[in-house]
Amino acid sequence: MSDYQVVNPSTGKVEKEYPTATDAEVQDALTRSHAAYGQWRTTDKAERTAVLHKVADLFDERIDDLAAIIAREMGKPLREGKGELQLVASIFRYYADEGPGLLADEPLSPSMGGNAVVRKEAVGALLGIMPWNFPYYQVARFAAPNLMIGNTILLKHAPQCPESALAIEQIFHDAGLPADAYINLFATNDQAADIIADPRVVGVSVTGSERAGAAVAEVAGRNLKKVVLELGGSDPFIVLDASDLGAAVKTAVRGRMGNAGQACNAAKRMIVVDDLYDDFVEQFTQRMSALQPGDPFEDGTGFGPLSSEGAAQTLVEQLEDAKAKGATVRTGGNRVDRPGSFVEATVLTDVTPDMRAYGEELFGPAAVVYRVADAAEAVELANASSFGLGGVVWSDDVVKAQQVADQLDTGMVWINSAQGTAADLPFGGTKRSGVGRELGPYGIDEFVNKKLIYTPQG
Repeated sequence: MSDYQVVNPSTGKVEKEYPTATDAEVQDALTRSHAAYGQWRTTDKAERTAVLHKVADLFDERIDDLAAIIAREMGKPLREGKGELQLVASIFRYYADEGPGLLADEPLSPSMGGNAVVRKEAVGALLGIMPWNFPYYQVARFAAPNLMIGNTILLKHAPQCPESALAIEQIFHDAGLPADAYINLFATNDQAADIIADPRVVGVSVTGSERAGAAVAEVAGRNLKKVVLELGGSDPFIVLDASDLGAAVKTAVRGRMGNAGQACNAAKRMIVVDDLYDDFVEQFTQRMSALQPGDPFEDGTGFGPLSSEGAAQTLVEQLEDAKAKGATVRTGGNRVDRPGSFVEATVLTDVTPDMRAYGEELFGPAAVVYRVADAAEAVELANASSFGLGGVVWSDDVVKAQQVADQLDTGMVWINSAQGTAADLPFGGTKRSGVGRELGPYGIDEFVNKKLIYTPQG
């Protein structure tokens, strides 16, 4: 059986299998990617800009077919899939439009006199290891800036996303990118480790689990390769006060339940001050329980299945552990009685540090609500996590919210808004949520050689 196969999570049925790459195919891809770098890095920035614009246009033109692919592969409702694809197009357009300026020489004023500039240059072939939860978006935020720089890409996608992986590669080819500047590889984990170690590859970017990131970072470290890691999150949604509590609740549900809760930057821990806690729990539970799982191809589906049977089993095990140790299940907590990897929308309270749900990431349609006395206790609880990706602070007093935001050990904070992402805003975390940044002006700075060129006076 191949590692790469489309298993429809709505039915559990295997729809198609794809052959895993042979070792010879991996070596051939490394040779071709390294050779393509020598050509692609010398192309004019205007040519790269034109290719990226064409890539964006093709994502727009093929939006319906591409959304249907990931509905089959990982269960994303068509509406959400189209939203992901619109974001993807915006990322390619952002780096097409802004890339030349972001890569411009940076003049310095040396204290010793003379002239100096820092020139941003490509570094070589890169490996991207991407996950299943946002099959197009995760690739875009890695590939777009690096192709604009002049680097080349080897892409190992998640084994459950082979069809979308090939569709992405086809778009690059149809947009006029040199064939070997972007190569999709159905590689095994062992082959990926060999690719990282190969001297023809200069860096690796991983979006995935904490365990996967640690494994890749270990190999990269042994081989002195630059690494960018975007890993897990257990983001807090802190409610300090709210004249319109309904708006806060609605935003919290939206921030938790996108992609059936399978987002690293989703709001997973609701932290609410004492005087609002009871009302928040009541309204939050009502809204969560009203969301019904369904077929991702049907209009009106509240949320789709989890991406796989394994993902559903892991979440249910976490919920069962919490229930056995005394947590209160306000709604949900069980598998849905239908084929596929569906789990009910779930709200837990009375979660304590001895429970898996306290310290682990709940990657699915489940949220925990905590009661705190004040802002200081909210910050303490928010920072108690080993993760540090993002968070939300909700308050009528924006200055107070900003003061709390300053105290959070995270890479991103959103005030009075659900967590989001945009092409021009940097994305990344601290602690065990990873290292490095993607998107925005910082996303193009990770895999570049910032070369100093100094010329003395006279």
